[in-house]
Amino acid sequence: MRCVIARFPFELTKGGVLESMKGVKPEPVTGESVTIGRRHYPVKQVGQIITRQDRRDFSAAEVSRAMAQLGFTCRTLPGVAPEPLGVLSSLQRASALLGAPATA
Repeated sequence: MRCVIARFPFELTKGGVLESMKGVKPEPVTGESVTIGRRHYPVKQVGQIITRQDRRDFSAAEVSRAMAQLGFTCRTLPGVAPEPLGVLSSLQRASALLGAPATA
């Protein structure tokens, strides 16, 4: 399958990705992940290995899209729901969002 990652075209196959990731130890997953075989890899780690580019050169979304098209399972960590702010003034709400203690 032909895909573009970081403005460069790549011809990727599922077997090629499996071969590239063989023997690679997964880093801890802190964001989006790809399941390859029985292991969960961070998307950026997979992108770095299959493209041989620096992780700053591409987005996780580009790699996730390519991996999903190849048939791999891609996941994101569930977002943390913000605490309900209740009935606060705009100043108290802004303070709470910035992490400052709200005053009554």
